Parts: sequence; structure tokens; C-alpha cells
Amino acid sequence: MNKLMKSALAIGLMAFVLGACGSDKDAEKRIAELENKLAQLETSKTGGATAATATPETKPEGPLPAFKFNELDHDFGTIAEGDVVEHTFSFTNTGDAPLIIQSAKGSCGCTVPTWPKEPIPVGGTGEITAQFNSKGKPNIQNKTVTITANTWPKQSTLRIKAMVTPAAQEAPAEGPVK
Repeated sequence: MNKLMKSALAIGLMAFVLGACGSDKDAEKRIAELENKLAQLETSKTGGATAATATPETKPEGPLPAFKFNELDHDFGTIAEGDVVEHTFSFTNTGDAPLIIQSAKGSCGCTVPTWPKEPIPVGGTGEITAQFNSKGKPNIQNKTVTITANTWPKQSTLRIKAMVTPAAQEAPAEGPVK
């Protein structure tokens, strides 16, 4: 498959994922189906060998940093639709080398993380803040923040959840207005 088609499929998948931020099971199923189709297309192009099967990721040699979070999950409880809430996850580098966070990504556009850009020394502490915007996100919401760092494994996941009370809908006026 040519690069243009592959890029179009990837962009379409990303747009679909960003548009499917809610807790809709059908949307999650469609995302999984699209991801499988993309993996099949990539496999057929490489003759059956994917990057994961060609070069499995192994633990690097030498000293490594390590996260030790005070908590991995946070429940905001019940909030009103439209509220913007945030929680700070504190951690310590319990490894043997400076910790460098390369990225932190929310599971959708409604979840925005911030993280330290400078290396965290051995024994040092840091914070990752996850901000959740509940506008247009009624009912139960479960979101994740995926952190990529120079740790093993390379990715760590933080979770936030909230019960979002739907905003009141204005009832249409009945009859003539007096």
C-alpha cells in the first residue's frame, strides 16, 4: 500500500479516536476493528513480519530510573458537566539513573497532562498533573494518561475517573408566551 493511503487511514483513525472520547462501547469496538485493519495492512506490506515480531523490545542494559507513584488512580467523584478538574500525581525516582519523561498523553483531547521537562535525579521527586474537561462528557468517564520515559517498561499509565452529571436541558416553552 502506498504511503498516501496509509497516511489517510492513520489520519482517519486518529480523527475517529479523538471524536470518540465518550464511553460509547460501539465506538470503542469500531476503534479496535480499525486498529486491527491497520495492523493487517501493515503486515501484508511487510510480508507477514511486523515490527513487533521482527525486533522484540528488550530491557536495556545498565542502570535505569524507575517511577514510584503515590497513587496510580484518582476518582474525582461526581462533578457537573462542563467542570474542568485536575489532579496531581506525585512520584519519586527510585531507580539508579536520572529519570527523563519523554511524553505524557491523555486518552482523548479532554484529558491534558503536564509533566516535568527536566531530568529527575535519583531519589528526586516530580509531579504529573492531569486536567479533565467534562464539557460534552456526561455519565461515567474513565480516562488514562500514558507516560513514556527512559524506564523499564518504557510506558506507565495513570487513570482518572468521574461521574459527570449531565447538564440540564432547557425544556421547550409550551403554548403562547404571556
